[in-house]
Amino acid sequence: MSDVQTEGLNFEKVWAALMETRKLQEETAREIKETNRKFGEFSNRFGEIVEYQVLPKIEEKFNDLGFKFHRTCNGISIKDDLDEYKVADIDIFLENGDCAIAIEVKVKTRQKDVDRHMQRMAVLRRSADRNNEKRVFYGAMAGAIMTDEVKTYAQKAGFYTIVPNGETVKIDVPEGFTPKNW
Repeated sequence: MSDVQTEGLNFEKVWAALMETRKLQEETAREIKETNRKFGEFSNRFGEIVEYQVLPKIEEKFNDLGFKFHRTCNGISIKDDLDEYKVADIDIFLENGDCAIAIEVKVKTRQKDVDRHMQRMAVLRRSADRNNEKRVFYGAMAGAIMTDEVKTYAQKAGFYTIVPNGETVKIDVPEGFTPKNW
């Protein structure tokens, strides 16, 4: 090693450099965490935009299909029997005395979202059964972006599919479609 490379190098200087590197890593980690938090908020806001695009006309659209819903809610939670733990969230919930539809809204709907909604529907059914509620539950998937493959997957699972259609939304009901009830 030449004298130029080792000149002035001692334990204190190495330690100080390591501590400065550690401080920079901690600051970077905090900045990344804050950026992720802000991105999460942005993503949630975009999801809310999609939800509020679906919400205004969805009751009317389902009523056009023969349902007679009289109540529409958004952002509801299902809790356990002791009312302590949230067991499921439902983005949009349409209901009347005979049936209800739980709608999951996604910016980009994926197959795993459909699978999760099937699980959510099972939780909804179990919760209703524990309370001796006999009405039928249907499910629907809404997405600003939904590929034909995912739409077909959701429909085969028994879900209505809802996609934006200009100023409103369209409930896509293929020929021979039978919604599953829970």
